[in-house]
Amino acid sequence: MFKDYYSILEIPQTATQAEIKLAFKTQALKWHPDKNIGLDTTIKMQEINEAYLILKDSDARRRYDIEYSKYKEFKEQTQYQREERKYEKEENTKTKSKNYEYEVEDETLEKWMRNARRQAVDLAKQTLKEIADLSVEATKQAGSKMFQMFIYYGISGLIVMLLFRACN
Repeated sequence: MFKDYYSILEIPQTATQAEIKLAFKTQALKWHPDKNIGLDTTIKMQEINEAYLILKDSDARRRYDIEYSKYKEFKEQTQYQREERKYEKEENTKTKSKNYEYEVEDETLEKWMRNARRQAVDLAKQTLKEIADLSVEATKQAGSKMFQMFIYYGISGLIVMLLFRACN
């Protein structure tokens, strides 16, 4: 399935490499799991990474832009066809509805897009694993610190109690 990488990164097709990089960072921060607690942002993060992997590479972007123009033209045609079918249905004409999906013509670009999708999924899995590992490590550190504090306050309390008894 063809994806509109420009809309994913919320940039125009005329964006520069610096604008693409900034948009990637902005979207990645906006949809990062740490900023969206309780919301599964995995798919959104995968799309953002996938879009960036294609658009940051000049050759891939050049091929993507050619395909993107064809995609936009296809969408306009299918929108017109949907409007026609809607009008025909209103006139009680029975038509079979077809689900039109755009197919990428450039085989090299299609391979690159599949590879970018795989890399984005792997990156998302790696990020989630790192977050989980950090959570485990943070829990261990917090537990260790709590134990140290318990010992410290326990011993301090015992000393204060002994001093209090000694004074009486």
